[in-house]
Amino acid sequence: MKDVLLDAFIDSIKVFVVVFVIYIILSFVEEKIANSKRFSKENKLSPLIGASAGLVPQCGLSVVSADMYVKGHITMGTLVAVFIACSDEAIPIMLSDASKIKWVLPILLIKLVVGFFVGYLIHLLHHKETIDVMNHVEHCHDHEHEEVHVGCCHHDIEHDEKGLLHEHFIHPLIHSFKLFIYVFAINILFGVIVWQVGEDSIANFIDQNKYLTPIYSTLVGIIPNCASSVIITELYISSGLSLGACMAGLIMNAGLGMVVLIKNRSMIKKTLIIMGIMITTSLITGYILCFIFGF
Repeated sequence: MKDVLLDAFIDSIKVFVVVFVIYIILSFVEEKIANSKRFSKENKLSPLIGASAGLVPQCGLSVVSADMYVKGHITMGTLVAVFIACSDEAIPIMLSDASKIKWVLPILLIKLVVGFFVGYLIHLLHHKETIDVMNHVEHCHDHEHEEVHVGCCHHDIEHDEKGLLHEHFIHPLIHSFKLFIYVFAINILFGVIVWQVGEDSIANFIDQNKYLTPIYSTLVGIIPNCASSVIITELYISSGLSLGACMAGLIMNAGLGMVVLIKNRSMIKKTLIIMGIMITTSLITGYILCFIFGF
C-alpha cells in the first residue's frame, strides 16, 4: 500500500510541475484570446480560429467561449469547435509522461481537424444564428465596457484587481494545486483498484468490453469537470484505454464550459443540441480511430 501512495505522489508531482509552468505562460495570453475580435467576425474561418484557440491546454478557454456564446459574441459553430478541440487538463498530463509525449501532436491535430469540420458544418447550417449574433454584437457594441469574461475559476480575466502577482503566479499555483489533488486522488484510486483486483483481471475485463470503451469514455467525458479529463488521460497512460476510446472521451469533455450553458435556463434547447452534437462527434471519431489503431 505504501508503494501505491508513493507512486501516486511521484506521478502527481510530475503533473503539478508541468501544468504550473504551462499555466504561468497561459496567464499572459488568456485575456488576448478572450478579447480576440476574430471570434465575432462573420467569416468562414471562425470555427478554425475557435478550434485553434481550444487547443490551448486550459479549461478556462472553454468557460470563456461558453460565456461569449451566451452573451452573443460567437456562434454555435465556433463554440462547438472550441469544445471539441479543448482537451482540458489532458495535454499537460500527457506531457508529463514520456511514453505518451509522441501522441500529443497527433491528438491535437485530430481535435483541430474534427473541431473545424464540425464547427464549420454547424456554421453553414446555422447561418441565421450567425446573422442574429452579429446583430446582437452591434447592438451591444456601445456597452462592451460593461461586459466581462470569466475564467476557469470564475475570476475576471480582464480586470484582475488583485494585481499581477495573483494573475500570473498565485492563480496558476492554485489551479495547479487543485489539479494535483485531482490527479493524486485518482492515481491512488487506480492504484488501489489494481492492487486489490489485480492487473490480469482488469486486462480481461477491458478485453471483453473493448468494443464498448468509446461509449464508456464518452459518458465519463460528459461530466463537466476537470476530473473527467484526468480520469480518461490516466487510463490512457496506463493502457486502460485505446487511443480511439481516449479521443472519444476527450472530444466530449469541455471542462467547465458546459456548466456555463447548463446554468442558463433560457438556452436549454440549444444546450441539448450542443450536447447531442458533441456526443455524436465523440462516438463517431472514437470508433473510427479504434478501427484504424485498434481497440
